[in-house]
Amino acid sequence: MARRPRPHPLAMAALVGLGVVLLQALLVPLFAAPAAHLEPRDLPVVVAGPSEAAAALPPFLKITAVPDAAAADAALRDREAYGAFIFGPDGPALHTASAASPTVATMLGQAASQAAGRPVPVTDVVPTDPADPRGAAFAAGFLPLALTGLVAGIAIALAVRSRAARLTGLIGYAVGAGLVGALILQSWLGVVPGGYLAVSGALALFALATAATITGLAALLGYPGIPLGALVTFLVANPLSAISAAPELLPRPWGTVGQWLPIGAGGTLLRSTAYFNGAGGGLAAAVLGGYAAIGLLLVLAGRATLARREPAPAGTPAESVPAAA
Repeated sequence: MARRPRPHPLAMAALVGLGVVLLQALLVPLFAAPAAHLEPRDLPVVVAGPSEAAAALPPFLKITAVPDAAAADAALRDREAYGAFIFGPDGPALHTASAASPTVATMLGQAASQAAGRPVPVTDVVPTDPADPRGAAFAAGFLPLALTGLVAGIAIALAVRSRAARLTGLIGYAVGAGLVGALILQSWLGVVPGGYLAVSGALALFALATAATITGLAALLGYPGIPLGALVTFLVANPLSAISAAPELLPRPWGTVGQWLPIGAGGTLLRSTAYFNGAGGGLAAAVLGGYAAIGLLLVLAGRATLARREPAPAGTPAESVPAAA
């Protein structure tokens, strides 16, 4: 069978350069636009006190009334609200859960002071870790976890030519990533609280969801599955994750979309596990579990090797190749 003529090297260079420029034109606004348009949109808060007191609060808040301060604090611990406005005989006060989002807690403090016309006392009911008061290390530490999941998924897809071995590699990687990641974040850096095994489990589920998605798509589609997996699990998921802010600060509907992608769901699950005893992390765990399960099923159903066999020339006896497990 005659081979197809290869394109001229200059044509290939031009195509590669044009492709990368087009990719850049897509990625720059994808990463920059959400950050450039951060503003509160229907932030869930609770109010304890007279109903008319809430009239002075900003319109970007989604307000739920509760009977008293104790109920307001319970809503914060259950991740049902970012803040609580308490109106009592001594004047207004603000209760926050900065662990849910330091950025939002700061915004709510400014909103409370503007509504009252003076500074109001603030109580942080669920604070961030003292070693990471602004949550910067939490957000920055999550990026390497996403990158290593991406690398693991690609490496297993390319280097391992057995379905059973791929499954073993993915699960082994996820367990190791969870245990080591929690050890580094908690014992070494000291920026994530919570139980070690619970945090390890959250990280392991995120690692498995990312890596299995890429390996599964590669097993289903061949080499094109790798960039598709990277697009879903990282290039689109990262700017929409809102890990350093909050989903409600992103333009609609991107904050919601980000929570259905691995990085956004992973960040929410880790935050809920570390600071809120798992409260508010159910949907995130289900999303990650779905990615992991579908990825593993695709590994089982897809091809065991990504390489396409070239047809043997006429008259050449075909070699017997054992099937991969």
